[in-house]
Amino acid sequence: MSSESIAALRKNAGRELAQLAEEHMKHDLQQSDRDALESASRKVRNYTLIGSALGLGLGIAMAFRVRSLRTQMFNAFRTMEKPTHVKFADGRLEPIPDLTSYAQPSALGDAVAYFFFSAGGLFVGGELGLLAGSAAGKRTISSDPESMKRIKQAFKNFRKDSLKKEIEWLDDGEKREGSTDLGIPGF
Repeated sequence: MSSESIAALRKNAGRELAQLAEEHMKHDLQQSDRDALESASRKVRNYTLIGSALGLGLGIAMAFRVRSLRTQMFNAFRTMEKPTHVKFADGRLEPIPDLTSYAQPSALGDAVAYFFFSAGGLFVGGELGLLAGSAAGKRTISSDPESMKRIKQAFKNFRKDSLKKEIEWLDDGEKREGSTDLGIPGF
């Protein structure tokens, strides 16, 4: 396994594509198109941030609610009268162990509940925020049909050029390492 298989350690691929995208943004788009794209990206970022924060808060609130309900149930369980023996048909009595200490809420259980509820809320809120932000960003971009047409064409041109770069990269790899190389980092 080479260092190319880990995305953070790959060399130049991200920078080359970013430069290519910048060139297309400069040459294929007008300033109003670039402003619309930046506005759409800000909307996606803000909606995702707000959704994540709301999800995290909701997760913590739910964990607090579950913890308080669990404590109330334990207190009710502890105070109620519990059977101490089981009487079988043959008249034999067997003692029932007291399980109250095992059902008692613990700090570890509370920490786990807070962690999983907040992680779940963060995930759900972030994903819902991303969906809402994507819809808002799409509305921003599609508000001007001419601008949307130019943006789509610029993206098509960028995609063509990036695929050409990838073909060049694959051809250069084949020449360097022979025909057995798949040309895919890490394989």
